Amino acid sequence: MATAASTVKRSKEFETSVLEHIDLLYAVALRLTRNPADAEDLTQNTFVKALRFHDKFKEGTYIKAWLLTILRNTFINEYRRKSRRPIEVELSGLEAAPESLPDAETTFKPNHGQREDLLELVDDPVRKAVEELPDDFREAVIMADLEDMSYKEIADIMKCPLGTVMSRLYRGRKLLRDALEDYARGHGVGAS
Repeated sequence: MATAASTVKRSKEFETSVLEHIDLLYAVALRLTRNPADAEDLTQNTFVKALRFHDKFKEGTYIKAWLLTILRNTFINEYRRKSRRPIEVELSGLEAAPESLPDAETTFKPNHGQREDLLELVDDPVRKAVEELPDDFREAVIMADLEDMSYKEIADIMKCPLGTVMSRLYRGRKLLRDALEDYARGHGVGAS
């Protein structure tokens, strides 16, 4: 039977390990929301849920993946809730239009060695499908679709012509589409 002191110690250790990932979670939240204030709210909600449900966390589970799942699910649930609510706008004509671009001062550019962080944002079947792509196709897809690199940047990194990059992207994306067809249908995407 756990004593109150050991429970408090375990809670503090859990809280510390959760807080180690605040920068990554904020960067992911900013990428999803494209708004610093919303990203802060999403990050805070993620931490509140993680701390509130720390008893659901199983020892030995990869905490970063667990936190990113909470963040992604929180974002999706908030998006659904907002999409069901009618938009209410009251303008006097003097307000400036809100900035819709993300804060230019805050960026999240993973190093090439940190691609695993980006793959943690996707579900396991998607990650597996990406990992099973042939190396050249996988690299091109990750650089284009996860790291938002231009074709020219990819061509420079892969040291190949632009047409080769476009071909690898086309073929890699087609392989992903084929591999994830059932997964997409199960999530309401694509033809039923």
